[in-house]
Amino acid sequence: MTPHRLRVPKSSAPPLTGHLPFADAPGVPDPIGVTSRWLTRGGRPWFPVSGEFHYSRYPAWEWEEELLKMKAGGVTTIASYVIWIHHEEIEGRIRFDGDRDLRRFAELCARHGLDFVPRIGPWCHAEVRNGGLPDWLLARDCTPRTDDPAYLEPVRTWFTEIAGQLRGLDRAHGGPIVAIQIENELYDQPGHLRTLKRLAQEAGLSAPLWTSTAWGGVQLPGEELLPLYGGYPEAFWTEADGGWPDTCRKHFFFTHERDDEGIGADLRPTTVRGADPLPADRFPWATCELGGGMAVAYHRRPRVEAADVGALGLTKIGCGSVWQGYYMFHGGTNPPGELTSLQESHATGYPNDLPVLTYDFQAPLGEYGQVRPSYHELRLQHLLLADFGHRIAPMESVLPERLPAGQHDRDTLRWAVRTDGTSGFLFVTNHQPHEPLPDHPDTAFTVDFPDAPPLTLPSAPVTVPSGAFFCWPLRLDVAALRLEWATAQPVCTVEAGGRTVLVLAATDGIAPELALDADTVASVATPSGEVTPIAGRILVSGVRPGTDALVEVDTADGSRVGLLVLDAATARTVYRGDAWGAERLVLCGDGVVFDGDEVRLRSAAAEPSFAVLPAPDSVPGVAEAQLRVAADGVFTRYTIEAAPLADTAVPVTLVRPAGPAPEPVTGVQGRASVPADKYVETVAAEYHVDVPEDLLRAPAGVLLRLRWTGDLARAYVGDVLVADQFYSGRVWDIGLDRLPVEEVRARGLRLRVLPLAADAPVHVPGQAGDDWRAAGVRHAEWVVTRSWAVRAG
Repeated sequence: MTPHRLRVPKSSAPPLTGHLPFADAPGVPDPIGVTSRWLTRGGRPWFPVSGEFHYSRYPAWEWEEELLKMKAGGVTTIASYVIWIHHEEIEGRIRFDGDRDLRRFAELCARHGLDFVPRIGPWCHAEVRNGGLPDWLLARDCTPRTDDPAYLEPVRTWFTEIAGQLRGLDRAHGGPIVAIQIENELYDQPGHLRTLKRLAQEAGLSAPLWTSTAWGGVQLPGEELLPLYGGYPEAFWTEADGGWPDTCRKHFFFTHERDDEGIGADLRPTTVRGADPLPADRFPWATCELGGGMAVAYHRRPRVEAADVGALGLTKIGCGSVWQGYYMFHGGTNPPGELTSLQESHATGYPNDLPVLTYDFQAPLGEYGQVRPSYHELRLQHLLLADFGHRIAPMESVLPERLPAGQHDRDTLRWAVRTDGTSGFLFVTNHQPHEPLPDHPDTAFTVDFPDAPPLTLPSAPVTVPSGAFFCWPLRLDVAALRLEWATAQPVCTVEAGGRTVLVLAATDGIAPELALDADTVASVATPSGEVTPIAGRILVSGVRPGTDALVEVDTADGSRVGLLVLDAATARTVYRGDAWGAERLVLCGDGVVFDGDEVRLRSAAAEPSFAVLPAPDSVPGVAEAQLRVAADGVFTRYTIEAAPLADTAVPVTLVRPAGPAPEPVTGVQGRASVPADKYVETVAAEYHVDVPEDLLRAPAGVLLRLRWTGDLARAYVGDVLVADQFYSGRVWDIGLDRLPVEEVRARGLRLRVLPLAADAPVHVPGQAGDDWRAAGVRHAEWVVTRSWAVRAG
């Protein structure tokens, strides 16, 4: 057996307080503060979860539902770039209408109890044209992103416009704005960052926190801006033939290094990499760009899987993060420009060619609001933080005695502990993209605490499977019960049946065990397995995870606690929210939102179902459908008996076969460029799709899902480009409700697919042979997601 031992040092000095120039508005009921190690809110440690969602890349009529999806996914704070070129493409005509209505977006956040972080630039990047700076500004005789007065003059006007939109939405007026980000990825202009903050404040913007991205050896203006970090599982901005970047690989190790010199490295000189890090003893470890996915560039088309996102996020908590910020959490679509297209491209001097329209980012919530497996993976972690984040935030990250020898060490188990000196959480990551990590047989852990007896777990060594990542509790108090340790991950708590129920998630391949402090237990009942007293503990083993695996404990003080151990798959269907007059758990593999007196379920299943704990007193109602009720362990399951779905097959007509692939062309930094439009018009295979009338009458929630091969694909209604994608092996979804219905009715949908030359310097992962380079639509189907409003009975 390989020993896995960790010695927790004596508690370090208390964190610094009051040393940073951040202050909340006077008199707010829950003042936000910053210590040197964690954030506070209302005098208690605060662990925010932020997700990036670009309002100007999504239809305004759908904002509210998508914000509720993010909230149901455990996001507590919405971050969004305020992209200048989206609002003032034409000088002097500043638009805040429709999909650009910044104020309405912020007000919706407030309405649903979500904090808001506007990232005001002026330069944002965001894979947008000029990084968000309008063309007319770049045409001026000025030096952007400096204190050049000719640049600061229009910036001052722009900030004033933003401030006008957000007036009255600051904390002093009960608004949702908890932080404002200045600029982005500006590594060598600390004086300019200070100037921008001053201009924003003079314009009327205010927030308890002012932030800046801090990767790449950034130089910040003293302590005026809170540094925020990031880390991605993959990157589109590296070379096509560069393999998996070490700067991405590092994020699947437990370390105390915060910086990532790889993010944005294609847009700054290599000389700034490796600069002196910012003082970690002054600032908490906060993030704003943990990769919820990754964009796809023409020359490099990475694929990010749910496990990649989940493992990276959990690893960062184990490393010491106290603010989980994801980019992107919700995908979108570039708005059509009035003068030019608005994507990052070689034509605008950038090293990467991006698609004209799609900014899906492979995000947990997709370009059309698709609920992806990564959404469920992250929600599992966010439920943990919602209940236990205030405990985790002050805990220090401690690394074991035996560490990996380097970033290419795949044999040393990766683990860490967040601890307060007597209790904590044990984190393990045995997953990374591209290069699977091996099983770790005969694994047990010993954690030596300075102020409490050591813990060794499990009761007998186990095999940590390849691909596993998890968090186990160490001395976790649940009501009056002390859970000494468990080989299952805490999810959340709920009150049900007169008891506090702690839900735990089993890990596939590891038998769950629960070790209870005997002094806190009067009796234990388990539906399966064994209960064994061992040296002051009561060990519950052999529990079969599932919806019926409720271990019932009567505590020594006369209260009741339940420990519900769900299997790994079911745990990833857990939602928690206020529904029908109480806080409840809902199990559903589809999309669920909680909105006042109703729960909305969105599903493409023929007979969608959901399970509830505790069940409402009476059967809830669903318009135009019946609910079938059945027991599901300790849950009550409801199945919607609805009208059958129509045929989802899509007849796709080949109008013109593809010609020979165009010769590859390179652009900025010698990287492959998108083929010229003339090739899409003359060489691409062309297909025609007629959309059924019944779908056109109700296009909401309808996707055309295409499986295709080739280089790039574009969809048109008439001559108007409505969707596009570079081939990476992923399906291509097109939302029917984004298309002009009358034009589609009259003309149908036209698809053009370009083949890829065999010698194109393009990285497309996971492909074998050359058949995938040929242009073709291989399969097409309609995916119809119906929405069900479930109200109290």
